[in-house]
Amino acid sequence: MGNALIVALIDGLLIGSVYGIAAMGLTLIWGVMSVINLAHGAIIALGMFGTYLLFSSLGLNPYVALPLVAGVGLVAGMLIYWTAIHRILNGPTLSALLATFAINMIIIGLGTAQFSTSMYNVNFNLGSVEQPVLMQWSRIIAALVAITLAVGLQFFLHRTRPGKYIRAVSNNRDAADLMGIPSSRVLALSFGLGTMLAAVAGVLIATITPFTILGGTTYQLKSFVIGVMGGLGNPIGALVGGLILGVLESTFSVFMPNTWVPVLEFMLFVLILVVRPSGLFGGER
Repeated sequence: MGNALIVALIDGLLIGSVYGIAAMGLTLIWGVMSVINLAHGAIIALGMFGTYLLFSSLGLNPYVALPLVAGVGLVAGMLIYWTAIHRILNGPTLSALLATFAINMIIIGLGTAQFSTSMYNVNFNLGSVEQPVLMQWSRIIAALVAITLAVGLQFFLHRTRPGKYIRAVSNNRDAADLMGIPSSRVLALSFGLGTMLAAVAGVLIATITPFTILGGTTYQLKSFVIGVMGGLGNPIGALVGGLILGVLESTFSVFMPNTWVPVLEFMLFVLILVVRPSGLFGGER
């Protein structure tokens, strides 16, 4: 039992970092423009299938494909913003929800027509490390990529001019406009970055586990739990929340059947909403 628990803890930390990147995209969009992106899971699925197509058709190493998928995700997110979000951003919250839900259904519909709901996988095996415990290299690399991206995003938001523009628009859009900051373009960039992070999470997940076009929904739900846990709008809180959720998932599975894990996750979700709605680390605006 002791060894199984150690393995579960390490495995939970590795997969939790990927959960954190997925949640970071969702919470970044919420923190900047107060939009709950219901297309988040579909974008994760696009990242998965983008990796699959590049690997199966061109033989492209998934980690080489990652920057390509990330770039497409960034551009796609900005296009989604300009076509579906920009004009309704200042309207009722329900409008943005319906707009992103419509994008979600379009992506899922097109993906189902092309790929059906069959299971796919990227047949790319890097082997494993046996010391100190058995760990797959794909999970180790995914965790390293996720942590690097999290640090990079933090640096971008706090040390670069576009990042400071994003924080300024997030804090007070009207004041940012008065200071000459192009808030519409900043919002488009923010939505693009959030979408890019979701697509990257899809790439990393595709190297770890089989997937379907509907598989992104599971990670979208996890992203909501993590976002609330870490504090909506707090990117670093999302990463830490992902690590916590990953560890809880892995350790729960040692003591009980896996079918109980989602139940406990959402019990935790409700508990945090009731006890500490701002999240364990507080939201950032």
